[in-house]
Amino acid sequence: MAISGKSPLISSVALVLSLLPLASAEVFFEERFNDGWEKWWVKSDWKKDEKMLGEWHHTSGNWSGDPNDKGIQTIEDYRFYAISAEFPEFNNKDKTLVFQFSAKREQKFGCAGAYMKLLGGEIDQKKFGGETPYSVMFGPDICGQNTKRVHAILSRNGKNHMNKKDVPCENDQLTHVYTLIIRPDATYSILIDNKEKESGSIYTDWDILPPKKIEDPEAKKPEDWDDKKFIIDPEHKKPEGYDDIPKEIPDLDAKKPEDWNNEKDGEWKAPMKPNPEYKGPWKRKNPNYKGTWKPPMIDNPDYKEDPDIYVYPNLRYVGIELWQVKSGTLFDNILICDDPEYAKRLAEETWGKNKAAEKEAKEAFDEAERRKEEEESRFDPIREDEEEDDDDVDIDLDEDKEKPHDEL
Repeated sequence: MAISGKSPLISSVALVLSLLPLASAEVFFEERFNDGWEKWWVKSDWKKDEKMLGEWHHTSGNWSGDPNDKGIQTIEDYRFYAISAEFPEFNNKDKTLVFQFSAKREQKFGCAGAYMKLLGGEIDQKKFGGETPYSVMFGPDICGQNTKRVHAILSRNGKNHMNKKDVPCENDQLTHVYTLIIRPDATYSILIDNKEKESGSIYTDWDILPPKKIEDPEAKKPEDWDDKKFIIDPEHKKPEGYDDIPKEIPDLDAKKPEDWNNEKDGEWKAPMKPNPEYKGPWKRKNPNYKGTWKPPMIDNPDYKEDPDIYVYPNLRYVGIELWQVKSGTLFDNILICDDPEYAKRLAEETWGKNKAAEKEAKEAFDEAERRKEEEESRFDPIREDEEEDDDDVDIDLDEDKEKPHDEL
């Protein structure tokens, strides 16, 4: 097994997996966040002058399957976070690229991304932030009710392209493993907890290249093209009583519920149902209607096949750059390699080994919190009138505030 990179960064995992039959795997970066991790991770000063830069905590979190298995966790609300690590530069041409990490969202609500980035070239790690160009951005993002997805963004020629397929992410406050696999044939797979959730081709699932076909800009609609769907025909008269047909009629098959109380519930009336006789507003269809005219499609002269669409020639850094309304996201077990099987085994040796114990620890934590709240309420009862007053207060937590992602 060829392993490159700073030895403290990968030695612990290499020992764990040294007996596995994966001699062909090339590991470019591997991180378990054991003691000493701060020696090679660089905390950015981005947003520090604005006092908006959050701190990281080396911990296993409020609950875990193994208290000694630690990662790094965001601990301040309404903060930006930026941290990165360098590894020996490599080119993934003719290689499979595997990018994998685990993330646990301990927060119950609020905007909190949990994605990571691969970056190429030369960057100033102390200035790493939202404006820093990157090659790949991957991982879960949750914000309000509208955003609960796994991002897979590929950068090409200075422009960032989002995967067109929607991949839902997990949101149960437990650790999950996210894996992105990019192959030399330009196919890809997205896995969550070692199970494939999406796959396809970079050519079709990202708008990196111009479309193969475009509408003919020289084409014009024929003069005799009739695109009027309805016409006024004086010879075709509306049937008598047509406008009197109701859209809905009472459902005569419906029966009044046995427990219906006229005094409490009011007079019972049969529910309404669509009237099969109703045909909509009176219109005369045009017998010569040809449909909406569209220009014919032609080959796009700007389209050019790119066999290296999957290639990133100078990958050199891995980083986390986030905006979090509610903190509590924990990252661990970061891997960059060329072998999906190696990544799968690493996930099983870490997340897989601890997931059952973590779930039990989470349940115990929730029960302890519930008992704590009950105990506190015994010594600090709330009067009913105060509860009613609280119900009238309109509180805006602004929890669904989106981060101004320029990279998206």
